[in-house]
Amino acid sequence: MNKKDLSERDICSKYINPAIQKAGWNMRTQVREEVFFTDGRIIVQGKMYARGKSKKADFILYYKPNVPIAIIEAKSNKKPVGHGMQQALEYSEVLQIPFVFTSNGDSFVFHDKTRTDGLIEEELTLDNFPSPETLWKKYLKHTNIDTPEAQDIVEKDYYADDSGMTPRYYQQNAVNRTLEAIAKGQDKIILVMATGTGKTYTAFNIIWRLWKTGVKKRILFLADRNALLTQTKNGDFSPFGNDIMHIIKNRKIDKSYQIYFALYQGLTSNDESKNAYKEFSRDFFDLVVIDECHRGSASEASAWRDVLTYFDTATQIGLTATPKETKDVSNMDYFGKPVYTYSLKQGIDDGFLAPYKVVRITTNVDEGWRPTAGLLDKYGNEVEDRIYNLKDYDKTLAIDERTALVAKKITEYLKATDRFAKTIVFCVDIDHANRMRQALFNENADLVAQHWNYCVKITGDDEVGKQELDNFTDVEERFPVIATTSKMLTTGIDTKMVKVIVLESNIQSVTEFKQIIGRGTRIREAEGKVFFTIMDFRKATNIFARPDFDGDPVQIYEPGPTETVIPPDDETETAQGDNQPESLGGFRPTQPNIDIDDDEEVVRKFYVNQIPVSVVNERVQYYGKDGKLITESLKDYSKKNIEKEFASLDDFIQRWNESEKKEELIKELAEHGVLLEALREEVGQDLDDFDLICHIAFDQPALTRQERANNVRKRNYFTKYSETAQKVLNSLLDKYEHEGITSIEQGSVLKVQPLSQMGSPVELVRAFGKRKDFEQAIKELENEIYNIA
Repeated sequence: MNKKDLSERDICSKYINPAIQKAGWNMRTQVREEVFFTDGRIIVQGKMYARGKSKKADFILYYKPNVPIAIIEAKSNKKPVGHGMQQALEYSEVLQIPFVFTSNGDSFVFHDKTRTDGLIEEELTLDNFPSPETLWKKYLKHTNIDTPEAQDIVEKDYYADDSGMTPRYYQQNAVNRTLEAIAKGQDKIILVMATGTGKTYTAFNIIWRLWKTGVKKRILFLADRNALLTQTKNGDFSPFGNDIMHIIKNRKIDKSYQIYFALYQGLTSNDESKNAYKEFSRDFFDLVVIDECHRGSASEASAWRDVLTYFDTATQIGLTATPKETKDVSNMDYFGKPVYTYSLKQGIDDGFLAPYKVVRITTNVDEGWRPTAGLLDKYGNEVEDRIYNLKDYDKTLAIDERTALVAKKITEYLKATDRFAKTIVFCVDIDHANRMRQALFNENADLVAQHWNYCVKITGDDEVGKQELDNFTDVEERFPVIATTSKMLTTGIDTKMVKVIVLESNIQSVTEFKQIIGRGTRIREAEGKVFFTIMDFRKATNIFARPDFDGDPVQIYEPGPTETVIPPDDETETAQGDNQPESLGGFRPTQPNIDIDDDEEVVRKFYVNQIPVSVVNERVQYYGKDGKLITESLKDYSKKNIEKEFASLDDFIQRWNESEKKEELIKELAEHGVLLEALREEVGQDLDDFDLICHIAFDQPALTRQERANNVRKRNYFTKYSETAQKVLNSLLDKYEHEGITSIEQGSVLKVQPLSQMGSPVELVRAFGKRKDFEQAIKELENEIYNIA
């Protein structure tokens, strides 16, 4: 067979594989083909969603497992040898791979990011592909890893997990960049990774490799939550074995272990003589890892900073989702620039984190309310005469009617979508969380009568609530459904199935906001969770507009006083797309700080009622797949995206006609943010996909499927076929009329009723002649349906 006639896969197997194998690459351990390294962004419009394209590399070459060093983009021989270079370079930036190759089977084009002499790209023969050692030496020289000790660090193996779990690409990047920094002598390192991306699993892989190398023999893992220490020790860190690991409790120090876990509060004290960490010598630890280091570790006055200063001879690694950068607190000032950053926005773009919608609700008292002179609250206290607003509500002034309205709107949303969707309501304080629980009880009296724990208060002062926490986070447990909380659930809780986050707390910090958003970012596609909703009653989502926030919602909706709380395109149950397997990619859950509310400040508060409270304002906005704000309707937005894909009506008709499977073209549109089912619902007509696109984008008159099918019947073109073949085509036309064009393109269409009753698939195909004759008949039927000459 002529090389020009070979498929891309054939080029890989016949030319590229032999070339790299000849160069000394182990095809079993160092070469992976067709590597999907993202899951594909979830695109949400209305009640529908689709997955964008997963990014796939044709080849990734690894010097050691999880240490990628080269990428190869393959093309068929009909393309020039360097045709795929731009795509390969794009992927190499994401994967942080230094050596990039393209090939069409004739030769390789080699792009070397380590070259500084101007010869960045050159063509290589198939016999001259570089060996693993050649590329690795070039990379070590480029990164200034020039001693045997440093080389030993970056070459140490990852932990081999028997479960088959392997790090995702960004976890590999984080681990590899950290070890390279340590190998070059950097002693303070910070990693920025969004909530839900597996920071603890990443930390384990870093520590494992350093401990196995022997350069870091004693390690201290610092956190601010007791439950996290136990979970970390028994979960991600379990491969170390209990014999060498120890959790420091009650300030009791035992120096016989190698890996220590501690709360920074448990090592420090206001009484200098009780600072437990000083029982260790200053050089006892080789490595200190600080989890969630945004929670104060960089502040001069913080307890963590005291511990870090004491152990200043150790390498220190900070892990955070949200580095603090203010005039008073700077993690960057302490740790330096991050060696690697994986943002919330990138996680959503890659499809590893769930996107979200925002429903903004404003009441008539939010801008300000002033009591009448001498007004007494419910308990006979005179309410201080001043203007109260959102910053005051439920902190210094509680309005019963406002609390009831919030509970009503939450319930209204759940009733219209899913009354059993896991929901967290973040409140101002414990008292507010309890009053909100009562209000939600009243709004959901029917379910509460059957299930006392439909709604629970989960705060640090409530033992019953804390006992219900495991049930709330359990994917298999239906109850509790709603949790009201203050600070307790803001961090460290793995809430895989939380679909609704309610903001009834005054959040001004990007750090706290990102942590709260992180409660909903887990994806559970098989269970129907592909996005989540934020209900904002406090204007907290204005943080979206701040430059230090890195993720945008897919939709913002502000209902008016007579409007439903459900966005207008979201009033029916969320539809399911094709399920895809959940990516394993290195994530295990952590647990919340169940004591975080215990020291809550007690503030004098007035409790008033009989205040008229109502909803005001209305606005609908979307965020597109590029993260930019869309203010027009779904119809107008779709029209623009369709016009980007097709230059004209004729261009679209040609593409439609040439598509062997219309379903593929429809999927392609979905990846560009055009979801036809959501669009069809907004248009309000049951139009064929072809007509919907022509009508929306090119202002063409639209025909229904019934009208198109009847037009085909009137033309009576079936008479040229045999009687059996005519029956098959008539049945297919009926199927199109009721289900659409994609239903008759399925390979199994001859196996379903009523076609299956006419004969076996082989017999039905034989009525047309050979298989190619049947396929041609289907194509002609499609052309007749759309009246394409």
